[in-house]
Amino acid sequence: MKVCSFIPAVTQMIYDMGLQDMLHGVTFECPAPARAEKAILVHCLLEGRQLNGEEIDRVYSAAKASGQSLYWVEEELLQAIEPDVIFTQDVCEVCQIDTRCTAAAIARLRRQPRLVAISPADLDDVFQSAITIAREMGREEAAYAYLAKLRQQDDILRTLYQHRMPLRKVALLEWLQPMYNCGHWIPYQIACAGGIDLLSHPRGDSIVLPFEKLVKYDPEVMVLAPCGYTVQQTQAELNRLWQQPDSFLHHEAWGRLQAIHNQQVYLADYDLFTQPSASTLVDGIGLLAGLFHPELFEVPVHLQHKYQPLHHLPVAVV
Repeated sequence: MKVCSFIPAVTQMIYDMGLQDMLHGVTFECPAPARAEKAILVHCLLEGRQLNGEEIDRVYSAAKASGQSLYWVEEELLQAIEPDVIFTQDVCEVCQIDTRCTAAAIARLRRQPRLVAISPADLDDVFQSAITIAREMGREEAAYAYLAKLRQQDDILRTLYQHRMPLRKVALLEWLQPMYNCGHWIPYQIACAGGIDLLSHPRGDSIVLPFEKLVKYDPEVMVLAPCGYTVQQTQAELNRLWQQPDSFLHHEAWGRLQAIHNQQVYLADYDLFTQPSASTLVDGIGLLAGLFHPELFEVPVHLQHKYQPLHHLPVAVV
């Protein structure tokens, strides 16, 4: 069987389950081992461009207004592979290529592959996705072995219940300019780690969050994890915003937030939250538990490079 994955999270799960021998094509955003070994079939208008958050938002808005997709497929490479299955998604047309765009690309192929959309809405759906992927590849048992290794989130919940720990009031942001709340499975990650995000949109898309609403909510802990951004890229974005006198960072209400006052604002790599592979989301729960309840949990050693505290406002570059 020949499989192509047009979703980084699916590619990650295929590797996690040891099924990569059947994988023949991936996207430019897939994990590094896959990009080194497999044909890169999907590219994007934003690829290789150093754009800030506002510029990315403008490019996407313009493409959507014109009815164009941000993504395209290398059809000759895809034709040469002749895959049996292509995994695609319909969660977000900004982050990855969607099923509609993929269907248009394969319409001209001599042999039509089966399109399988992996579009989880919550955390349980992500775990079920692993089973769907493995089943489509004829190796369903690999998914059950994989998921059995990821039961550590139950240990976190059990510890919280045993200690009767109150939920921390949390805000996790998926974008900074404009500001977006978190959606889909992320609120469930937060709950598993002992927090609650009343600004979030469980099982739904993230949406624009007015700054005034964040101020009124006044979270105890904030996690800044813009989609597609590493900690270093988020810090650079904050530095850029700090140079804009009208940005939220200069608003007096920002400094009065209890998360700012108590130095409980953290930057985190996006893949622990907005890349919905089962293993990365479980890692995200482990990180959040260490941030929300440090008296009970330590951030795992293998995740300590995936976040950093924001102890002070960025310094403007002169």
